[in-house]
Amino acid sequence: MEASETSNGTTLRNAFGNVLSFFILVLIGVLAFSIRLFSVIKYESVIHEFDPYFNYRVTQFLTKNGIYDFWNWFDDRTWYPLGRVIGGTVYPGLTLTAGTLWWLLNSLNIPLSVETICVFTAPIFSAFTSWATYLLTREVKGSGAGLTAAALIAMVPSYISRSVAGSYDNEAVAIFALIFTFYLYIKTLNTGSLFYATFNALAYFYMVCSWGGYTFIINLIPMHVLMCIVTGRYSSRLYIAYAPLVVLGTLLAALVPVVGFNAVMTSEHFASFLVFIIIHVVAFVYYIKGVLTPKMFKVAVTLVLSIGLIVCCAVIAVLVALVASSPTKGWSGRSLSLLDPTYASKYIPIIASVSEHQPPTWPSYFMDINVLAFLVPAGIIACFSPLSDASSFVILYIVTSVYFSGVMVRLMLVLAPAACITSGIALSEAFEVFTRSIKFQLPGLPGISPVDAGETSSDSTVPLNEAPKTDKSGETLKERPSRKNRKKEKEPVEKPSIKSQIEKRLLVLPFEGSILAIFLLVLLGAFYVVHCVWAAAEAYSAPSIVLTSHSHDGLHVFDDFREAYAWLSHNTEVDDKVASWWDYGYQTTAMANRTVIVDNNTWNNTHIATVGTAMSSPEKAAWEIFNSLDVKYVLVVFGGLVGYPSDDINKFLWMVRIGGGVFPHIKEPDYLRDGQYRIDSQATPTMLNCLMYKLSYYRFVDTDGKGFDRVRRTEIGKKYFKLTHFEEVFTTHHWMVRIYKLKPPKNRIRGKTKKSKSKSSATISGKRSGTRKNPWH
Repeated sequence: MEASETSNGTTLRNAFGNVLSFFILVLIGVLAFSIRLFSVIKYESVIHEFDPYFNYRVTQFLTKNGIYDFWNWFDDRTWYPLGRVIGGTVYPGLTLTAGTLWWLLNSLNIPLSVETICVFTAPIFSAFTSWATYLLTREVKGSGAGLTAAALIAMVPSYISRSVAGSYDNEAVAIFALIFTFYLYIKTLNTGSLFYATFNALAYFYMVCSWGGYTFIINLIPMHVLMCIVTGRYSSRLYIAYAPLVVLGTLLAALVPVVGFNAVMTSEHFASFLVFIIIHVVAFVYYIKGVLTPKMFKVAVTLVLSIGLIVCCAVIAVLVALVASSPTKGWSGRSLSLLDPTYASKYIPIIASVSEHQPPTWPSYFMDINVLAFLVPAGIIACFSPLSDASSFVILYIVTSVYFSGVMVRLMLVLAPAACITSGIALSEAFEVFTRSIKFQLPGLPGISPVDAGETSSDSTVPLNEAPKTDKSGETLKERPSRKNRKKEKEPVEKPSIKSQIEKRLLVLPFEGSILAIFLLVLLGAFYVVHCVWAAAEAYSAPSIVLTSHSHDGLHVFDDFREAYAWLSHNTEVDDKVASWWDYGYQTTAMANRTVIVDNNTWNNTHIATVGTAMSSPEKAAWEIFNSLDVKYVLVVFGGLVGYPSDDINKFLWMVRIGGGVFPHIKEPDYLRDGQYRIDSQATPTMLNCLMYKLSYYRFVDTDGKGFDRVRRTEIGKKYFKLTHFEEVFTTHHWMVRIYKLKPPKNRIRGKTKKSKSKSSATISGKRSGTRKNPWH
């Protein structure tokens, strides 16, 4: 009777706990969605940054023309005159996801625009990411740790920076795909279910469709499998978790046009194939061990290992032969930059020029993950007690993500989920210890007296030493439980023994210390919440297309970018070509609907170097380069008047480096004075006469009479000059965007003839009557 009452109480308590967990997860999802809406509340519903504008334009094309036209779309408005095949060069996961949401809502008679769907895709998937984090952490350390980790990732600033409303970039859905793939891998590892293994391959396929960071998955999981094999933790569950992922995942990844045969031809994927061979060799060894006698087993192991070694060497030789012809040995530039942080700065300046590819500073960690940086070590220690296949994966995940985040600040986004998982485990374990300590010492609570505990404390040490042995011996029996065993596992567990209670009692901490520790943890959590809300509201909510600043006379809004793109859209011909640095290519194409020379895809380094060379050259040489590209307008971003630091003058040295990497006559030292980059009176003549300097500072002295640059905090060196080959056609209200038009060749010839006063009128009339020289040659 007492046993049935106890079982009923336990069942009721579990049911209540499940319902409470469900409602907490719903609230966490609402929190993850709502904390990312500050950008819409404070500003407006608008696409942010640069890359999202391309994704928005592609989504518009998809919803208007359909999936087949999307796969075959050749975009002639980008990379003129080369163009770009969109379907074969873009990761389609984000676009297809938003397009599916738009189609689904419109089929339900909810007529939302494509822009609205794109703006709110990232906040929606942030809720999904929180729930996926709960599932993953629950498989490692239980529901308490899962709920804590879900709440942490819902607010972590590093993830908010890439998932605010309007941040319509690949990472908006890719982080969810990353965490969900890891969850299904751990779930398969814990259960040995081929059902979850199949879904794991499908989740990996969605990740491949969404982001190039899928290579992190296909290298991290093989590393974990190899670690399990080396440490003697191989099991059939490990084989089921890994083998289908490699086979199905690779086949599905090859279906994505942007990946294609790279899934089997590039070095980023070779580790998974090598571990695939190793795990089959190990699985075969374990199989023949149960079939053969010990003597025959030694002979067979020698034979299998010899054959396996030969096969591995043959595969390695084939792979080396495949990549030997490549100068990067089959690695992409970004992958080599992760393995060698100095590689990009030495050989690929286009990668090093991107600000998010720079190494982070120490304050960046505190800004992006805040107090989690201090909780991560505690979470790693908690994963070791006890160490399981799932917890070892979390340890490997956090260690690798810490390294990669130290190489590129962009990969702080990969570190954030791992930090939230380990911090959630640390907080959950800490709360469990402190609350148990308080519970055992509350007055009137039934328990074991200190005398009884002292008498049996010597006996309680025996199970502690024997427990690991019984666990190890039972691992092989629990790999494939029968239906009867599964039913027995679902039956209510017996009441904990007195010895287990004594073991917990030995870990009891002082009552006052436990209360103080809980108070400090709550205070730490409150500080984390305040910081996350501030980061979401102030640091990461402002769209780069609309800028604001606070001063003594109130809030100032700078809408110069949209002002410039609107002018291009309304005052230029549809077929006109606009040249600018590649940062603004996507926005120009999406918002002004004009053809650009280069954009943010950066797939052709020579084309970008050509634009960089033009910006670095004198006015006449730059005109000839742009004219050869059929450019009619040149757009530059200038922040010297309002103090906007991310302008083209601050990026100019990267233009010089990228241009000089292809065209050797462009040399960086020519633009530096004693190794310093200057724009004042001490600047070099090459710097003062280059096109970028002239287009940025033309008529700048008229603003204040001095030509004081608020970004560089100095007066410019060359204040009064005229343009001979370009003419200013538009400058925005705050001088942030300046647009110039190339003068036609006819005007330039007239200007030259006016200056040549020494030539006689008879000679001029003779030239006019004779054959005119072709100005293009």
